[in-house]
Amino acid sequence: MRREWTSRFNRWRYDLYAPLYDKLAQGFAAQRRRSLGLLNPQPHERVLLIAAGTGLDLDFLVRCRHVSAIDIAPAMLRQLSERAERLGMAVRAEVMDGQKLEFPDESFDAVVLHLALAVIPDPLACIREVERVLKPGGRVAVFDKFLADRQRAPLWRRAGNLLARVVATDINRRLGDIVAVTKLQRIHDEDAGLGGFLHIALLRK
Repeated sequence: MRREWTSRFNRWRYDLYAPLYDKLAQGFAAQRRRSLGLLNPQPHERVLLIAAGTGLDLDFLVRCRHVSAIDIAPAMLRQLSERAERLGMAVRAEVMDGQKLEFPDESFDAVVLHLALAVIPDPLACIREVERVLKPGGRVAVFDKFLADRQRAPLWRRAGNLLARVVATDINRRLGDIVAVTKLQRIHDEDAGLGGFLHIALLRK
């Protein structure tokens, strides 16, 4: 019940944020470019964007011919579809919950989780679904705010998280704890800025 309530709240607040989202999130363009460069999706591969927002990742996926994008907020996807049209891309955009993907097993060669795992109410459910829809040998690009594995959040970060979770996101999740519920392998991890507050990782099935 709590997860469902949080998902409804996320839909409401991200519909509200949609007109301003590009201005708020465009500062992460370098990290998006780096993450997708590591993912290196090929033109023929099937790529899934989870919590795709307004489609800021599409600028770096223009050569990809088979892109699906999901988000829980319809207003976000409307802007994503407009961006795809401007870029000349045919993107399958659907309102969908990242905790319960409506795709068959082993549907995608690559999955993009940019600023997703810190926002989705149940990141463990999300990563399990990612593992399910990913083909053997498939890759996952992750860019988000994480605590270092085994690190305990300092007091200031725990206090700040109370506000962060109301506004948009959880800043105290650990990628290692999330990935551990799957058989996905973390093959790359790097500091992506703000003194290690941001991380980029590449996973493989």
